[in-house]
Amino acid sequence: MHTLSPPPSSNALNFNHIITRPCRSPNRVGVASTRILIKCAYGVGSSRADWQSSCAILSSNVSSQEKPSTDINGGKSDHIAAINGHKTNVTNLQLVPIGSLSGELSKPLPPKPLTISDLAPAPMHGSQLRVAYQGVPGAYSEAAAGKAYPNCEAIPCDQFEVAFQAVELWIADRAVLPVENSLGGSIHRNYDLLLRHRLHIVGEVQLPVHHCLLALPGIRKEYLNRVISHPQALSQCEHTLTKLGINVAREAVDDTAGAAEFIATNSLRDTAAIASARAAELYGLQILADGIQDDPSNVTRFVMLAREPIIPRTDRPFKTSIVFAHDKGTSVLFKVLSAFAFRNISLTKIESRPHRNRPIRLVDDENVGTAKHFEYLFYVDFEASMAEVRAQNALAEVQEFTSFLRVLGSYPMDMTPWSPTNGD
Repeated sequence: MHTLSPPPSSNALNFNHIITRPCRSPNRVGVASTRILIKCAYGVGSSRADWQSSCAILSSNVSSQEKPSTDINGGKSDHIAAINGHKTNVTNLQLVPIGSLSGELSKPLPPKPLTISDLAPAPMHGSQLRVAYQGVPGAYSEAAAGKAYPNCEAIPCDQFEVAFQAVELWIADRAVLPVENSLGGSIHRNYDLLLRHRLHIVGEVQLPVHHCLLALPGIRKEYLNRVISHPQALSQCEHTLTKLGINVAREAVDDTAGAAEFIATNSLRDTAAIASARAAELYGLQILADGIQDDPSNVTRFVMLAREPIIPRTDRPFKTSIVFAHDKGTSVLFKVLSAFAFRNISLTKIESRPHRNRPIRLVDDENVGTAKHFEYLFYVDFEASMAEVRAQNALAEVQEFTSFLRVLGSYPMDMTPWSPTNGD
């Protein structure tokens, strides 16, 4: 799968280092926060490898100092960040619009995806809710964020983990991330990140997926040599593309809207993208074919994440998500499931993931030798609120059989009716 790196003509970020400074948040009495000073330098014509190396350095090269930093010109600077080529005070950081595809500044493009260097303070009371999502503007995740939190400020992030960190570092108030698709199955990466980070699931939203075939204006299907999109989008439209007579190379990239942006930015006249109708509008592409998904029952489930859990209630349908493990392997799974079955609690999801801290368990037997068993973590969703006594008793029983148990969240179920034609 290809990664869409910045266009050769754009300036690649070269991150030197990050300096963290403890401070007191002016917006919250008694709440300590960390002010982070980012020093950035631009290098023209950097290669894709240099760009990726800069991202790696950014994630790892973090240190604490008390003295003022020195900017790239040798001068003194205090809490100043250079984002997208513009010096910006960290206390009032905004994403900087970039020029349009034709190079004109009169029509700015949507903001570039957020990286971990783009820090801003938490919003003041009553300000617009900021919601992080993975991808670029026009992605289905952006539509899910808008459905979950209408009139929110959607913040694009280049990776799933950056969206988690954006909420933890008070860059965003919420994150909306996909966990499963009705055709493609689970997004395993986000299940692993749910365990690694300490955010709480506070809601869910289900979004119908409506794929379109996009190309530059004036391009016909006969001119195409390849189609690019996210791997799942390519697989979900495979038969329809064949029926349309588009038997060309199909290449996987990071995300659907990113594929549309890539075509528009590089003026690729022989390439089409599978993305949403909103992506076509944002990036000035025409829709060659509408609704090209093979199966109309294509729905993605997203979870809404926050720093604090919500108070569970019993006046509406709730769902609870947990993760657990046991030292004696999968034999405990039947006992755990019985705890829910005995109380007539329905399970809506069960997912196993490798236990990364202890992936293999060795069992010695004098007669047959040493057996090797894989160890797993189990993610379970069940239809009950933690405010219900039956759910509390079920988890109390589950805790007796497990060595590790964590409640990821107890939140309202998405009961919104939908139809295959109302996707974005």
